[in-house]
Amino acid sequence: MSYIIQTNQLTKTYKGKDVVKNVNMKVKKGEIYGFLGPNGAGKTTVMKMLMNLVKPTSGEIELFGKRLTSTSYEMLKRMGSIIEYPVFYDKMSARENLDLHCEYIGYYNKKAIDSALDLVQLKNIEGKSVKDFSLGMKQRLGLARAIITKPELLILDEPINGLDPVGIKELRKLFKMLCEDYGITLLISSHILGEIEQIAHTVGVISDGNLVEEVSIDNIREENTEYIELKTNNIKKAVYVIREHLRLTNFKVIEESRIRIYELTVSQGEISQALILNGVMVEEMNKKSHSLEDYFMTLINGGGISA
Repeated sequence: MSYIIQTNQLTKTYKGKDVVKNVNMKVKKGEIYGFLGPNGAGKTTVMKMLMNLVKPTSGEIELFGKRLTSTSYEMLKRMGSIIEYPVFYDKMSARENLDLHCEYIGYYNKKAIDSALDLVQLKNIEGKSVKDFSLGMKQRLGLARAIITKPELLILDEPINGLDPVGIKELRKLFKMLCEDYGITLLISSHILGEIEQIAHTVGVISDGNLVEEVSIDNIREENTEYIELKTNNIKKAVYVIREHLRLTNFKVIEESRIRIYELTVSQGEISQALILNGVMVEEMNKKSHSLEDYFMTLINGGGISA
């Protein structure tokens, strides 16, 4: 297995508190890795350490098969990033900002500026200062700056913040295209779990500085099967009917008024009929499936780790 990022017992301590604790992360070459966690969980700190912006207190980072050190300048040229909020020269235009960026990193392919602006769908901006850009436009410009050199690894901290639904959909397509067509590996943090679920190959869940889980999206989908959820005002009697009349055993009471049935050998109609005939009123009944959000919340809360 070829990993583009590997960390070993990565730890960062601020004022006596571990904000990142012994993180062992593995990101495969050519994949989209979704980095999930509540605010303050340690996502941005990990990303800053990967970019050599913050030095680890202990542990090691390996990028492109080599150990990251304070002098790994050539390694960093192979990477692009947006960490926290992208900052620009406000009185300059988007093109002037990108041109200046190319100058100071020693990248002189001017056609790449037009290509990057086209890729992020940043249009009708000629002569417009960045100070007049919306938050979403600045996010797009930050992404253009990150991809202008076609890096091998792209590290993006909450890249869809400030974008409307149309903009989010466009960037989702762009992330997939960068990965599939250009072979770029993407490490993306986000609090919008549904978006990560649609684009990521692997997710890493971090809580309180600990990497709680690292798992492929395919495995999550395979392990989290469909179920029928019903709501009733008589849980005790409903459980009796499900067990004794329908002969079902794989079900769970999840709230005072809700039951999830995982054994789908009987239809919703049969369940509803049995309950009604036995005097149990059914307020709601739906077939559902576990989402990444369900899985994430189980890890953060049900896994004994406080958010």
